[in-house]
Amino acid sequence: MSDPTQPPVNPASNDPAYPAAPSYQAPVGPEAPEYGQAPVYGQPAAYDQPPAYGQNPYGQQSPQDKYNVLSIISLVTSILLISVVGIITGHIALSQIKKTGEKGRGLALWGTILGYVGVLVSTIFVIITIALVIAAASTGAGYYR
Repeated sequence: MSDPTQPPVNPASNDPAYPAAPSYQAPVGPEAPEYGQAPVYGQPAAYDQPPAYGQNPYGQQSPQDKYNVLSIISLVTSILLISVVGIITGHIALSQIKKTGEKGRGLALWGTILGYVGVLVSTIFVIITIALVIAAASTGAGYYR
């Protein structure tokens, strides 16, 4: 512990336990540009400029340029007559597109609409089939007499 009334101890510069800190010197030579002058790294100046507003460097896609995967799945499953999956994925895709701003709103809408049409058509088909089976069963017994 040190005494708070005593001044701080500065090690002597000639003490070998405490070597003197190196002094800073600005670099001198051809690699040090003057103030206000852009350094030259062997590339044209056009590469040193940042990309224009709205452009992505290195050709990367922005989130608005890609399609929502669920909207594609919704459309494909509705076309393949897996209507319930198309309806569910279509609604989820519409929600995600609203939040993220991705493309594919039309695909999700068509997938959802075709899914509902598929459910409606299959329900009508099942009702007609049941009605025909009942009608055939009730009249079929008298056919053999």
